Order: sequence, then C-alpha cells, then structure tokens
Amino acid sequence: MPHRVVVLALDGVYPFELSIPSRIFGTAAPLYEVVTCSLDGAAVRTGYDFSVAVQHDATVIGTADTLVVPPFVCAPDAPRDWLPAPLAAALRRLRPGARIVSICTASYVLAAAGLLDGRRATTHWNDAEHFQRTFPAVDVDASVLFIDDGDVLTAAGAASGIDVCLHLIRRDHGSAVANRVARLCVVPPWREGGQAQFIERPVPEPSAATTAATRQWALGRLGRPISLAELAAHARMSVRTFSRRFREEVGMTPGQWLTRQRVEHARRLLETTDLPVDRVAAEAGFGTAASMRQHLAGAIGVPPIAYRNTFRATAVSA
Repeated sequence: MPHRVVVLALDGVYPFELSIPSRIFGTAAPLYEVVTCSLDGAAVRTGYDFSVAVQHDATVIGTADTLVVPPFVCAPDAPRDWLPAPLAAALRRLRPGARIVSICTASYVLAAAGLLDGRRATTHWNDAEHFQRTFPAVDVDASVLFIDDGDVLTAAGAASGIDVCLHLIRRDHGSAVANRVARLCVVPPWREGGQAQFIERPVPEPSAATTAATRQWALGRLGRPISLAELAAHARMSVRTFSRRFREEVGMTPGQWLTRQRVEHARRLLETTDLPVDRVAAEAGFGTAASMRQHLAGAIGVPPIAYRNTFRATAVSA
C-alpha cells in the first residue's frame, strides 16, 4: 500500500505551498498517494483572487500516514483563535504514529494544538519572535530550513516546504529516490535542515569597505589553514572590525563560514572526482580524513564514502 499523504487546505491557503506535497510526493508515485481536503469538503478561498476545489473533507485525515498543513493568510500579531473547534476536531482524527508537517506559519496551528510543547520547532524567521512569545513552551529555532522531530516536522516557509518533503522521501526510501524526485522537479536534491534561512540582513553603505574580496581570496585557498588574523589583514581591517563587518554581511562568523565552504568543497570533490578520501580532506582544508568525516556527519548526516557512493550512483543512473 502506498504511504498516504493528506494535505489540509485551510481558508486563505497559499496556493504555492498547497501544491508542494502533491508535486513532490506525487512524483514519487506509486510510493505515495496524495489527497487534499478542506475541513468541510467545500472549495477553499486562497490568499489570492481565486479559490480551489477539493474532493475530500476532514474525515480523510483519519487515513493519513502523513498530514501536511500548508500556511494560510493570517496576521500573527492580531488576536485570533489559532485552533477553532472544527480544526481541533479534524486534527484529533490523526492516527497514533502518523506524522504531521507544518509549512511556514502553519506552525501556529500545531503549537496551538499542543503538538510542539517541549519540542524544537521552526517557523518563518519574520514571525519567530511573535511565535515564541505566543507559545513559550516551544523551543523556536528560526535559523534553519526545517526541523525533523520524528513524528512532527516544521518547515520555515515557502520553498522550505520542498526541502522537508524531499527529506521525508529520503527518510522513507533513501537518497536515490529523493534525488530522482528532485531531478524530475528540477529542484536542489539537498539543502540540509540546518542551513540558515535567508534572513534579511543590513546592507553596508556603498562607500563602506566590505569583506567580499577577502571571501573570494579565501575560497581560492581552502586547502591550507587560514587564520582570522590573515583574513583581517587581507581586508585591511583590524580583527575586531573585520569580524563585526563579516557577521553583518554574511550572518555568521568567519570561522563558521570557512567550515561551511570547506564542507561544500569536499562534497563537490566527492561527487565529481575519484580522489581518495584523505586527499579530499587535504584539498578541502580539513587536514585529516577524521576531521572531514566529523564535519560532514554534522552537516549532512553521512560519512564521506556513503555520500560519494550515493551521488556517484545517482550520476550514473541519471
């Protein structure tokens, strides 16, 4: 039997996010069956100038292996009942052991139902502070694209819905299936859940010195140690000024950025070359295979050899 994904369309639903589960899981048919419902089976007004007709009411939630709740037009800072009685009754239909996924601000629904109490969860970064104030029992992390807490998953917003759906396919059936779905949908096969959201950051004045040239310089030297003092000297700034300016522009420390670039470089080498793992580690600036293994495990959850085997096999079958 295929894994049944039920998508719950609420009044004011955003059509892009509503379509994500059908597009992603539907591409993996016959492994998944996707059905869409509203609370009463009637057409649902979207957040734009059209409505969508659905073929099911909330009773199908009782058949779901995974329930996805897309976001809907709302004003998070306005007083409102996030869990009206019909919606609460619909969520109670979910079977024990079934998964529930929120995309973007649909996390308010899960939190209002108590499903996120004591859990780590995410939502759109622009609403994270209000979300945390409204639901203090939730451990809000607005710096990630999605969070997998077993039977409850939360995605940050819009395209991160694609990421969490691909993640579930990978979790259910492995990377090869998820990568094939990603290729057919022409989307990136992997943006790890810990990747930072694209949070708005201050843009330096045009006349201000930036760290862009130094970042480009560092990218050409990933194979050797690069100290903070070297980076600051190249940018012709003090270490303190460089560190502050770097964080303003990039959103992370120079050390964090260097590690991320080394991980990405190692991934490219593993995917596109036959270099031994020790050599890949050296080329990426990790020094030892053990160090690279630790950093890759933290970033993507798999060791170098498993990562290479997965992506090389995918490339051959593409």
